[in-house]
Amino acid sequence: MLNVEDWAEIRRLHRSEGMPIKAIARVMGCSKNTVKKALAASGPPVYQRPAKGSVVDAAEPR
Repeated sequence: MLNVEDWAEIRRLHRSEGMPIKAIARVMGCSKNTVKKALAASGPPVYQRPAKGSVVDAAEPR
């Protein structure tokens, strides 16, 4: 997973430095698809876990 610092660096290299996607992928050590997804994203990556129920949910009245 891409962290926020890498995401920001990819966007900076592409927008400020005008570096092509292939060169960014080589410098950052990730795939071209990862760079493309980072540039297409509207915001920084966020880790989200699916909500997991509790053991007591079955016994607890709703």
